[in-house]
Amino acid sequence: MYIEIDFNSDEAIYVQLQNQIIMGIAMDLLREGDTLPSVRQLADTVGINMHTVNKAYNILKQEGFIRLDRRRGAVIAIDIDKAEALLKMKQQLKIMLAKGYCKRISRQDVHALVDEIFDEYRKE
Repeated sequence: MYIEIDFNSDEAIYVQLQNQIIMGIAMDLLREGDTLPSVRQLADTVGINMHTVNKAYNILKQEGFIRLDRRRGAVIAIDIDKAEALLKMKQQLKIMLAKGYCKRISRQDVHALVDEIFDEYRKE
């Protein structure tokens, strides 16, 4: 998987890294059981600090996207807790929808955008 960090972005590097791994899973570039590069390897490849990669991996573990294995390292392992995921999504969507509402983005625009984004993910 190719990781690209925007060093000029206001978004923290560990967040960029997390988001790219999550997008890789959603786009079916990373699958259950796939091993991610070691912390040191990914840090060297991308040109970032090992602690930054470690922070991203630990958050991904807490959020149920990977598990950390002593022998294999970081492994894609989706923790399917739909109720908890929906609650977190609702909290994040409330803010995003409020921002859109303030900018006069319609319900239809939001639905079209959600459909467009959802269609980018793998078909089940």
